[in-house]
Amino acid sequence: MYFFNAVDRSNLGNAKTDGMDKDLGFTGEQYSLLILLFYVPNGLCDLPLNLLTKKWSGRIMLPTLMVGWGACALLQCAAHNFAGMLVIRLLLGAFEAGFFAGVVFYLTLFYTRGELGFRIALFFGSALLAAAFSGLISYGVFQINHPHIQGWKWLFLIEGAMTVIIAVVAYVWLPASPTTAWFLNETEKNVAEQRTLRDLSSKSHSNFSIKESFQSWKSLKFLPWLLISFTYPVAFATTSNFLPQIVQRLGYSVVKTNLWTVAPNSVGFVVLLVVTYSSDYFRERTFHIVFSLCVSLVGLIILATIDVLHNKAVAYFACFLLASGAYIPSCLVHSWHNNNNLNENSRAATTGLLVGLGNLGGILSAATFRAEYAPKYVPTLVATAACNVTCIVMTLGLGIWMKMENRRRDREVGVVIRAEDVRTDELGEGEASPKWRYFT
Repeated sequence: MYFFNAVDRSNLGNAKTDGMDKDLGFTGEQYSLLILLFYVPNGLCDLPLNLLTKKWSGRIMLPTLMVGWGACALLQCAAHNFAGMLVIRLLLGAFEAGFFAGVVFYLTLFYTRGELGFRIALFFGSALLAAAFSGLISYGVFQINHPHIQGWKWLFLIEGAMTVIIAVVAYVWLPASPTTAWFLNETEKNVAEQRTLRDLSSKSHSNFSIKESFQSWKSLKFLPWLLISFTYPVAFATTSNFLPQIVQRLGYSVVKTNLWTVAPNSVGFVVLLVVTYSSDYFRERTFHIVFSLCVSLVGLIILATIDVLHNKAVAYFACFLLASGAYIPSCLVHSWHNNNNLNENSRAATTGLLVGLGNLGGILSAATFRAEYAPKYVPTLVATAACNVTCIVMTLGLGIWMKMENRRRDREVGVVIRAEDVRTDELGEGEASPKWRYFT
């Protein structure tokens, strides 16, 4: 489902390489504005939609959102001008808003804290494969010669229709929770509940509660979470929205440009799985997040400082660095804050807010990726790099504080306790419990 979420979100860049902006009569900064305004409903709707996912379950909400954005993606082929495309993209952004946050929360109901990062990566990594897929399908579709339907319209038509079909299947396939999963027998459902109590939540199920939803927002630690969540997605937005344009700067044809986006995204997918698996295996988030931010930062610096036309190989290598580092924080940041939140209602609200804030952070990337800055787009790359540096500082600060706090608590009780050593159903008081240790 997220594979097609990413396809429908990022195919605008592929469509532009086939002349969509010229066919629809875009002028000035209208293309950048189209991407920028997408993030407004995409950021503002996350929190309310995620609360509805907690209230009505992912079984209902996730396929419903998918039908909505799939229909919008398909209808993009019917747009005749900028205004028509803008309305459709705003609706698309609203429907897509609750999906990533909803799935992250949904997965926290099924997987333990030491499994969550890699599971989110398997799901989220489909965004990288989707970008590769979109490049491949664009390569084929843009060679269709039809007298009345341009290649980019076929792209929206085919990908939108496939999305709606998958959504219909999801209504039947998805369970609401492990205890209602149609593919588990009674013994397996009991095991799933015991896993929840061992290393996930303080209790196996909780009814929807607005009061509980916002209880963790009062902590001073919430401010660094806000800054981290606003800054890390800027590199992701720059990579997912503009990688075709970045590759196009190397001077290749429309067909080769879309084909050459496949390799960086494919390599990025492999790196994503390796790093998140390592993070889960060692139960460590801080330094894995910092590592990924540094990888994409190096790629940004290279693209901003070299002459890409005279150093094509180096510039293309920088695209690999960008794709390898930009996607990882989306998995590990949201694993990290959910690992330290034992209440289902609070997880739903916090995930909705932080993911929504990240979507609003994408506005910074879109606002600086303007036609007047072509072909180097230095302001975009500099702004994205600045966000990476800010996120590195905040992540190190929060993570090191958590590690030091764990050591302080160990000294108080005279014994070393790791987060995984204590069952989560014994931590009813959360951070106030003497047995509490941060998952760092």
